Amino acid sequence: MANPYLHVLRTPHALPMVLVAFLGRLPLSMVGLGTILLIASETHSYGLGGSVAAVGAVTTAVAGPLIGRLADTFGQRRVLLPVVLVFLGSGVAFLWALRGDWPRWSLFVAAGVAGACIPPVASMIRVRWTFLLRGSHRLPTALAMESVVDEFVFIVGPVLVTFLSTTGHATSGVVTAFALAGIGGLLFAAQRRTEPPPGGSESRTGPSAMRTPGLRVLFVVAAAVGAILGTMEIALVAFADEVGAMSLSGVLIAGLAVGSMASGIGWGTVHWRHPLRHRLFCVLAVLTVLTVPLVLIGQMWLMIPFVVVAGVAVSPSLISSFTLAELLVPRAAVTEAFTWIGTALGLGVAVGASLAGKIVDVSGANAALLVSTASAAVAALTVGAFQRLLHVPAEHAAQPVLAA
Repeated sequence: MANPYLHVLRTPHALPMVLVAFLGRLPLSMVGLGTILLIASETHSYGLGGSVAAVGAVTTAVAGPLIGRLADTFGQRRVLLPVVLVFLGSGVAFLWALRGDWPRWSLFVAAGVAGACIPPVASMIRVRWTFLLRGSHRLPTALAMESVVDEFVFIVGPVLVTFLSTTGHATSGVVTAFALAGIGGLLFAAQRRTEPPPGGSESRTGPSAMRTPGLRVLFVVAAAVGAILGTMEIALVAFADEVGAMSLSGVLIAGLAVGSMASGIGWGTVHWRHPLRHRLFCVLAVLTVLTVPLVLIGQMWLMIPFVVVAGVAVSPSLISSFTLAELLVPRAAVTEAFTWIGTALGLGVAVGASLAGKIVDVSGANAALLVSTASAAVAALTVGAFQRLLHVPAEHAAQPVLAA
């Protein structure tokens, strides 16, 4: 049997789109942490760095869905080009403000504009897959592949920006993140053959994607998964430091990625019979259970395999969420819907990392990992309580589904 992912990548013009989209979405997991590290290096204040990064995360959450709605209305390319230019300009302004002793409020303004205009490539490529493969049995596999890539981005990005910021010039991490976003965003916009047609007045005058009740449930799920990733990012490094194995902190983070990506790849090849909403509830319940041992483990040799096992439930949660969004939301608002989920994920990462960091300072790494368990439990309970809102209409449910 042919590999379903290779089958998806053989879609005409898909491979260049996937490659440039990876470059364009990598900075989403780099800008916030890079900002904290740079400001801390220049001002010796992690508090200021965290506050500035939080402003960027909030403006991303607020503006992301608006950009998605504009892309649905006017087309991705027409929206993405000015967004990238403003993003790059605000990045330059941020560096000038920091290095030039500008008033501190200017840092918040520049970071806020940059956060608002970070190119939403991850959402846009999912819409392109929907356009290219709608009604095909390959679409769920394509969405599964994108969730695996997202997992990879949110693991590799922080590692890359930390390495660049701490081993070279302090600005290296942030500059690299902005450069990748600019290059990736512009190259993605140049992929005209995969761009879906704009929705025009239907997207402009139609209701917001968030008017779909099921999407609000999925927003909570994505925010919770983001909080889990943000918590792990901080708490696992702190755990390695506490047990005297700081050099193995990267192994812990990589273990989470390996477990998540492996399950995501497998998830996209399975013929599922149970409804999507039931699968999402089950995988979130499993995720809750799998994070509990991490709170209790005190040895590195035991933590590594348990982190890998916990990661197994992460990617399927995101795959199910994006697939449900594609099925629940009106076609003219799909970009906006995917952007809401991506925004929730990024916001969750920022909140989880910030909360975990504070708990580490007070109570240690294991206690901080409770944030992951609590986040997964909240997501599972929300999905369980609102199953009816995630019911897929019969005409959509009849489509072939390989994975979700």
